[in-house]
Amino acid sequence: MDFKKTKFGRYMNCRVPANKRYQPTEYEHAANCATHAIWILPSMVGGSVLYFLSVDKWHRVAALLYGSGLTGLFLTSTLFHTAAWKISHLRKVEERFHKCDRMAIYFFIAASYSPWLMLRELGPWTYHMRWLIWVMACVGSTYVFFFHERYKLGELLGYVTMGAVPALVILSMVDRAGVCELALGGVFYAVGVAFFKSDGLVPFAHAIWHLFVAVGAGIHYYAIWRYLYLAGPQPQTSR
Repeated sequence: MDFKKTKFGRYMNCRVPANKRYQPTEYEHAANCATHAIWILPSMVGGSVLYFLSVDKWHRVAALLYGSGLTGLFLTSTLFHTAAWKISHLRKVEERFHKCDRMAIYFFIAASYSPWLMLRELGPWTYHMRWLIWVMACVGSTYVFFFHERYKLGELLGYVTMGAVPALVILSMVDRAGVCELALGGVFYAVGVAFFKSDGLVPFAHAIWHLFVAVGAGIHYYAIWRYLYLAGPQPQTSR
């Protein structure tokens, strides 16, 4: 369906070639900012709730990592989209915000897995994933710093790979409670990628992607809150 020929056409610009950057309309800029800005405060509160529910130092460290990653994702996204909307003529400044936005995604993925890797008993072969996932985040961020927007498909594959590989580790948990929620959240992220790549094809495509991210993050937060913090301390023989 060609939305450009419908009444929704005024809300979006035309599709651009792969080597050019899509320019959102004023409506889309506003939606891109709002759809992540509204989650900054809730994510800060959510991270604080986990911290105060912590029963030992491992719970506290996991809460700080996860809360920081969650808040950082929504904050950097909002700052970038605000810069892209209001100060796009300052290309260097906007580019720095864009890099921070992309780097934050890697650290958000690592932070999302950390509570499970730190607070659940895992198989012995998965022990090193606790630190390896942060190495992956650093490598991904370094890639963004040097090759930002140069190989877009490669960057997208990097996010997908980092999101999928640790999931195989989670499947080795002795206690499988929460796996369904983790899978459901992953489905929202995966489906949202289709909208991430649909600028110029679907009105507010990027804002819709933001909403899928928020829902996926919300489901994962619920799983962490319910199964790792409300449930109290877990046996940690693999630490």
